[in-house]
Amino acid sequence: MDISIIIPLLNEEESLPELCSWIEKVMNKNNFSYEVYLIDDGSKDNSWNVIEDISGKNSSIKGIKFRRNYGKSAALNIGFQKASGDVVITMDADLQDSPDEIPELYNKIIKEGYDLVSGWKQKRYDPITKTIPTIIQLGSQKSIGYIFT
Repeated sequence: MDISIIIPLLNEEESLPELCSWIEKVMNKNNFSYEVYLIDDGSKDNSWNVIEDISGKNSSIKGIKFRRNYGKSAALNIGFQKASGDVVITMDADLQDSPDEIPELYNKIIKEGYDLVSGWKQKRYDPITKTIPTIIQLGSQKSIGYIFT
């Protein structure tokens, strides 16, 4: 198996179909063998039903459901335990992480020999209610540099 993708999520019923379709398109275009673990971290919306529907149509997509919210770290931990890919990639479910970046991440590890590759958003689309508190919080930390694009 080339790639395992671990996606922790909480109340993401609206973004899951588009995200999974996008991942499938990228994987097929690049001829990757893959698995996706959608880890429902106690969602209160219809996320689990959406996961069941998607995984019923694509056997590469699997769902894990927590009975309650344990947090992103617990969800990632379970995903890492289940992953069997040569490369493991984590993504958020809110469509802020682009599946189009997966081939480059994969190549950095497999072809260029990196042990770990990390990406970051150069252009963010978060609402101001999310970005302002982060900027204020980070502003008090002297060791962090800022790049705004």
